[in-house]
Amino acid sequence: MSLWLCLRFHQLPLQCLNRSETEAVVVLAKQRVLRANDYAAGLGIREGMGTSTVRALLGDEPAQLLERDTGAEERCLQQLCCWAYGITPSLHTHREDCLQLEIGSCLALFRGLDTLLAEVSNGIASRGFQVEYGLAATPAAAWLLSFNGSGQSRDCERPLQERLAPLPLALLSDFSTTVDSLRRAGLHTLGDILKLPPAALARRCGARFSHYLQQVLGQREDIHPDYRLPATFSDEYWFGYEVRGNEELFPAIQLLLQSLCRFLRNTQLQTTEIVWQLIGIDHSLKDICVRSTSSHSDWENWYQLTRIRLERLELKVGVEGLALLCRQLSSGQLENIDLFSPRKQREPLASLLDRLRNRLGLQAVKKVGCRDEHLPEFAVHTCPDRPADEGDGHCAQRPFWLMPRPQDLPERQQQLYWQGRLELIYGPERIEDNWWQQPVSRDYYIARGEAGQHYWVFRDRLARRWYIHGIFA
Repeated sequence: MSLWLCLRFHQLPLQCLNRSETEAVVVLAKQRVLRANDYAAGLGIREGMGTSTVRALLGDEPAQLLERDTGAEERCLQQLCCWAYGITPSLHTHREDCLQLEIGSCLALFRGLDTLLAEVSNGIASRGFQVEYGLAATPAAAWLLSFNGSGQSRDCERPLQERLAPLPLALLSDFSTTVDSLRRAGLHTLGDILKLPPAALARRCGARFSHYLQQVLGQREDIHPDYRLPATFSDEYWFGYEVRGNEELFPAIQLLLQSLCRFLRNTQLQTTEIVWQLIGIDHSLKDICVRSTSSHSDWENWYQLTRIRLERLELKVGVEGLALLCRQLSSGQLENIDLFSPRKQREPLASLLDRLRNRLGLQAVKKVGCRDEHLPEFAVHTCPDRPADEGDGHCAQRPFWLMPRPQDLPERQQQLYWQGRLELIYGPERIEDNWWQQPVSRDYYIARGEAGQHYWVFRDRLARRWYIHGIFA
């Protein structure tokens, strides 16, 4: 059964700019009041008032008069789409302040409508938005019902026409000329026009108006393209009060990370970097970057790394909001499993590197890499925060551990000895270099000892002597 949930964020023009209730905040459009917060409404400010009237009502009261920012509204709506994608993949935006979610196909996943609506309500509340709900079998009807609070699950059992009947025709603002004509005829609610014969209504109001009513009632298809996932992720949490201590941030951090990782799992994406943005009470922004060695979508791992980054953070300004940004997304891959890790080890070894980097900084951890050098003692080096080049054939047959300097290798009766007899099993690899200073000419071999250990040995062709240079792990 098709079931649509309309989420109408009627205060979006205001809440995307300022959510303060400690002073009057008014959003203007063309010098008229578009939205006002409760503080301003308590002073008598109403939608549609002119700027001069607003200033007269404010007097000496602290206030902010803001111009409408449609770009900020769109960004907020896109963030809400990212969150809603965790509820259902079938959704789209509607007008400038609504989300339409098809939830009939995911009721079994949430084990009922009441549980799903509770999940939606908690998610919106944690983001600090005010919302009106509409619930119906069609998206157009769900939007209309969001104006009379018919989004409750108990109302779904009533016939759709009965639920729509009390709604005023003024909601059909796209058909203002037709609505004015119907009002003059004494028709003021949807119930009044739904009683009329469809053919007569079509002749009086036109085919476009008739088609819209058919879409509302589910008699004609109302097709909209589904929401397409963005290349980045962002989400916000607003506290509703001033946060002064780091510990107060952690519950919000958990919720945002769970939202991110739910989004990553649903989209089969992963990331190696997230950015926290602390939104100060003075509207300042502070970015905190958290990195991981491997791409994954485990919120608990990101939570531990975030706690490490916040250990030394001192909040100089009170925080009223927290944003989570993820700009680097990649296709999900299966995690590598350490062959030698104990079965009971739940945390991968790479997590140790992540903790060290986030606690001590990127330069504190170095990795082994290869240089374009012929001599082995100069070819291997350490480099900061850079993985070793595993595909480099130059190091393919060379051990990880090299001795500080080659040591003499005893030879008796044409047999090499190092803690027992050695057997040459691979080689030679000839290396010649440094001819302009002190010429070097060596033939390298891999040798196996009596206990099965492997060594890297070479014969100095100029000195005609054998040396051991490294040990294979």
